[in-house]
Amino acid sequence: MTRTTGLPDPGRPDGRPARGRRLPRIHRAWWVAAVAFVALVGAAGFRATPSVFIDPLHEEFGWSHSTISSAVSVNVLLYGLTSPFSAALMERYGIRRIVSGALLLIAAGSGLTVFMDATWQLLLCWGFLVGLGTGSMALAFAATVSGSWFVERRGLVSGILTAGSAAGQLVFLPLVALLVEGPGWRAASLTVAFAALAVVPLVLWVLRDRPEDCGLRPYGAGPGYVSPPPAPPGAARRTLRALRDAARTRVFWLLAGTFAVCGASTNGLVGVHFVPAAHDHGMPVPAAATLLAVIGVFDLVGTVASGWFTDRFDPRRLLAVYYALRGISLLFLPMLFAQSVQPSMLFFIIFYGLDWVATVPPTIALCRAHFGGNGAIVFGWVLASHQIGASVVAFLAGLVRDTFGSYDVAWIGSGALCATAALMALVIRKDGPGGAAGPGAGAAAGAAGGAGKKPAPDVR
Repeated sequence: MTRTTGLPDPGRPDGRPARGRRLPRIHRAWWVAAVAFVALVGAAGFRATPSVFIDPLHEEFGWSHSTISSAVSVNVLLYGLTSPFSAALMERYGIRRIVSGALLLIAAGSGLTVFMDATWQLLLCWGFLVGLGTGSMALAFAATVSGSWFVERRGLVSGILTAGSAAGQLVFLPLVALLVEGPGWRAASLTVAFAALAVVPLVLWVLRDRPEDCGLRPYGAGPGYVSPPPAPPGAARRTLRALRDAARTRVFWLLAGTFAVCGASTNGLVGVHFVPAAHDHGMPVPAAATLLAVIGVFDLVGTVASGWFTDRFDPRRLLAVYYALRGISLLFLPMLFAQSVQPSMLFFIIFYGLDWVATVPPTIALCRAHFGGNGAIVFGWVLASHQIGASVVAFLAGLVRDTFGSYDVAWIGSGALCATAALMALVIRKDGPGGAAGPGAGAAAGAAGGAGKKPAPDVR
């Protein structure tokens, strides 16, 4: 048998195994991606719980839906605003340090929640600590890992890592709902805290910041690949400079606008308010939470497939299709709620689940194509708009519920926003500074950045 080492295979310049070996060696990039996926699952655990905590907190403390939703709003807002800075910090100080610290913040925020008895404590634990922790390893983390460790299959890897958040829903949400119904919401909070802590040793053991740290090239890198230089000091300045340059372009505002609608229609509305809305119609909380978790199951399929499509089709048109279909489904949702799960609701869950965050891989590809070496940081700012949209709607939907006694206005308004986002996606210019932002755009732009070339932002 052939002994494997951490060094590149001499038979292949890109570090992949040579043909004919009886025990082909898996490139370390795939192990890094696997651990990053698990870390994203751990971070997603607490972000999946707000929807099943709203009613228990309302019953125990008498806090209104809008008050509890304001804590969720702070959470998702910080999740978005922290993301672009975390992308720069990961490049400067390393993925392992930032991700480990983020998981510890999530565990602290979730664990301390059990001692709260005032709304400011809810804002501190649920809003600030967990918001900062999840934001520090948000989807910009997926963009950083796929950009640093992969030249080929970047779209696919972005889709797989994005699906980590959906997997967090799948793993935690039914369990959290059962714990809330049984031992109570405090037991659920502690479960999420321990789950986040359990991921930290795995991150420290397997994750490495760059392939060069292991004597490797990124997966799929050819013999002409040149390692990018280490990120210079001043991560905050670089992050703000990337925003300044990107904000001068129309492409950035179109991507930010569409992604704000994405956040509003997923994390802010369905992710937070689907369970209480179903409960308003007589559906038991565990059943509603299970439906939300099933969205996570099909999101795994939809997001991975979207990554595969992004490597082959025009990402602008993919975005337009995704937003249009999402908007149509939300317009029908108010008519589907019932005391029990009906076939029509199951169809919505499957359909909506396939589209949940399928928008992420094509959005990452467009950021790479138009903003080159700053693509991951710019995507962090685009993600910030995603969370701003989610934050605003998380609060407004709770206010709608308190004002009208139902969520119908929120569902219909979100559907109209999705139709607008579909039109905005088609307006984005196809050609970026590195070439067409069509099939393979993410890999092409990443190859240019990996060779040490930093294309200028697209100002058209």
